[in-house]
Amino acid sequence: MAKKSYTVGQVNGYIKNLISSDYLLGDIYVKGEVSNCKYHSSGHIYFSLKDETGSIMAVMFKSYAYSGLDFKLENGQQVVCHGSVNIYERDGRYQLYVKEIKLDGIGNLYERYEQLKQKLYEQGLFEFDIKKPIPAYPKRVGIVTAQTGAAIQDIRNIAKRRNPYVQLILYPAKVQGDGAAEDIAHGIEVLDNMGVDTIIIGRGGGSIEDLWAFNEEVVAWAIYHAKTPIISGTGHEIDNTIADYAADLRAPTPSAACEQAIPDVMSTVHQVINQGRQMDYLMKRRLAAYQEKLQAAERHLRILNPKQRLAQQQIYLDDLSDRLNRAMKNKYDRYEHRVMLLAERLHGLSPSAKLINGFGYIEKTGTPVTTIKEIEKDDHITIRVHDGLIETRVTDVKEED
Repeated sequence: MAKKSYTVGQVNGYIKNLISSDYLLGDIYVKGEVSNCKYHSSGHIYFSLKDETGSIMAVMFKSYAYSGLDFKLENGQQVVCHGSVNIYERDGRYQLYVKEIKLDGIGNLYERYEQLKQKLYEQGLFEFDIKKPIPAYPKRVGIVTAQTGAAIQDIRNIAKRRNPYVQLILYPAKVQGDGAAEDIAHGIEVLDNMGVDTIIIGRGGGSIEDLWAFNEEVVAWAIYHAKTPIISGTGHEIDNTIADYAADLRAPTPSAACEQAIPDVMSTVHQVINQGRQMDYLMKRRLAAYQEKLQAAERHLRILNPKQRLAQQQIYLDDLSDRLNRAMKNKYDRYEHRVMLLAERLHGLSPSAKLINGFGYIEKTGTPVTTIKEIEKDDHITIRVHDGLIETRVTDVKEED
C-alpha cells in the first residue's frame, strides 16, 4: 500500500499553523545585530538579526515603521525587536514580523524579561486553567498602587460612577524603584488575607525601567499564591508585564481594570428586573458555553489570521516590484547600448569625421569649393579642419593638369 504524500504547500501550511499557535512566538523580544538592512520603496524594512550562533530574517511593515521605530535602522546596530515569529509560506522560510525596535541600551532588561517569562511559563504560572473567575458583583475591591498617582484617582472616579456602593481598600505601595516589587507583593498578600472580592494591581504608563517592579518574580509568585482573583492593569495598552501574564485577567490600563472589576449598577438592575434570577442563572451557563466557543474561534482565527496572508502578499508584491524594476533597467540598458552604436555609425558617415590627418575642405562665402575656377586672386576663403576654421586670402591661383 502506497504511503500518503503531501504537497509542499500542505507541509508549509502545517508548520505555519504550529508556529501561529505557539504562545511564546506570538509575542517575543529578540536581541541581535542588524545586517542586510534594506528600506524598500513600499516603506517596508527588510533585514536580518544575527549573533555569534546564527541569524533570523526579519521584516517591519510600513504601518509599524512609523510608530515602532524612532531612529534610522542601519547595519551593525545592536537592537531589541518586539514582534512575532511566523512562516512565509511561499518560500517556506520562517521570519520575525517586527512591531517595535529599540536600540540595545536597555537590552539587558528585555533579556531578563524574556528569560523570566519563559521560566515562569514553564513552571505553569501562566496556565489558563488556573485563572480564577472575576466576581460579577464585588462588594470590596482591593487596590495595590501608589497613593498619590493618577491611577488611584482614575479608579476612584470610575468606581463612583459605576457603583458607589463598592468599598475600595487601597494598599499604598511603591510602584517604582528599589523595594517596589517587594512592596507590591506584600500589598497583594495583605489584601488577600483581608478577604476582598477582587484585587487590582497597576500603575500608569512608562518605560520598561519604570514598569520593572511588575516584572519581578516575587510579584508573579504573590499573584499565583493569592486566593483572591487579581486584575493587572499596568502601563498603557501596548505595555505587557510579567504581572499581566500571571494575573487572572489583564487590563490595558488601571482605568480599564476598574471597569472590568466593578460592574455598572444600572445595567445589572435592568438585567435582574427583565430576566429574573432563573434567567440570570441560565444566561450565565450559556455565557460560559459561548465563551468556550469564542476561545476556540479565537484560536482558529489566530491560525487563519488574514493579516498573515496579507503580510505574505505584501512581501510577494515587493518581490514582483523588484523583478519589474530589474527587467526595465535591463531593457533600458540594451536600448542605450544600441543608440550608442548607431551614434558611432552616424559619426563615421559624417563629412566632418574625415577631417583628420591633415585633410580639410574649403568654403567660399559658405559654399564648398570644388574647382579652382570658383576662386580668384584676393578672394577670402575658409578652410575647415577637424578642430576649427582657418580664415585666409588667396594670393595666387594655379591650375594643374
